[in-house]
Amino acid sequence: MNGNSLKTITIDQLVPGMFVSQIVGQSGGVKIKSEGKVTSQKVVDVLRARGVKKLVIDPNRAFTVAPPDTPNAEDPEEARAEKKAKVPFFREIQRAEQLHAQGKEIQKSLLESVQKGLPFDDKIPRAFSHKLVESIDRNPDALLCLTKIREKDDYLLEHSLNVAILLANFGQFVGMDEQQVSDLAYAGFLHDMGKIRIPDNILHKLGRLTDPEMAVMKRHVEFGVDALHAARIDSALIRVVSEHHERLDGKGYPAGIGGQDISQEGRMLAIADMYDALTADRCYKAGMPSQKAMKILLQDAPERLDSGLVQQFIKCMGVYPVGSLVRLSTDKLAMVLQQNDSPLTPVVKVFYSVKGGHFLEPKDIDLACDKRITIESSVLASEYKIDFNSFFERSIAL
Repeated sequence: MNGNSLKTITIDQLVPGMFVSQIVGQSGGVKIKSEGKVTSQKVVDVLRARGVKKLVIDPNRAFTVAPPDTPNAEDPEEARAEKKAKVPFFREIQRAEQLHAQGKEIQKSLLESVQKGLPFDDKIPRAFSHKLVESIDRNPDALLCLTKIREKDDYLLEHSLNVAILLANFGQFVGMDEQQVSDLAYAGFLHDMGKIRIPDNILHKLGRLTDPEMAVMKRHVEFGVDALHAARIDSALIRVVSEHHERLDGKGYPAGIGGQDISQEGRMLAIADMYDALTADRCYKAGMPSQKAMKILLQDAPERLDSGLVQQFIKCMGVYPVGSLVRLSTDKLAMVLQQNDSPLTPVVKVFYSVKGGHFLEPKDIDLACDKRITIESSVLASEYKIDFNSFFERSIAL
């Protein structure tokens, strides 16, 4: 091979059919192989999501891209990007419900330890995080659906659990291996433990925090990191947790680091943390629809959040995330059950008549097959004074 034929390009110039000889510019801590074929746009997306900025290609080894339906067993990045076999939603949702309830109990125990200043044994929460990943692997829609079932008084318990679920799904989507996904989910599960040491009058304040109050609130990261050190958690995971409020422009906290100093996993945690906080019901505010939260994420990129990762997160979640509520063109409300190839036509469960103001016999509709029905908008259960949690328990988690 003639070394003079090699060419350095940016990730934005990379296209299927090129052969990558070396990665020469990358942010974050996710290690990937340096050499290989770019067999599809999915490979480009995975490399971008993992922080690759600059690459060296060999034009002499360029190749013709195989048709989309032709499997390419030679490329492990492409193989990981392929969808895995799933178990049916109705089977996984029962397991997922048990996991979700178990996660809240484990989170409660961890918070009690931190509040008392006691170290905790990380074997149980680590094993639990691995179980989350296994459930996401079997059928991600089940646990993702449960992230929408919230109790206003349980925010502190549910938030970190939900972020762990979001990150398990996100990590698999961008092509991380099983151990990396498990570590990422575990970081999400532990990331907000320090908040238990913030006074309730600040943590649950209805109005805007004063500057002194915000200074106290920001210390939750420090408190959480201290608890992780006391539990002898791996330093790489502690670093990820410490970065969940850092921003690329250097205006985050607690260290005020930015740009390349924030790990890839820390950037992913920041996105999932912000998304779940925006969409959560709190004792003093209703959560916002997923689409509005995604717009805010996009507005914060690329100055504060990683633009490539935000785009990947939105693709991962879908235009209408699983578990979210939508209003249909038939003046009925439905819950999104499953994503389809087209992001605008998911499988939904119709359950409420807007005109009649009453519940209906639940019915599943695949909007990709029934072209007569379309989604008009995303909605919140609170807009229609619906007890969605009761409906879920009655009609979904059978």
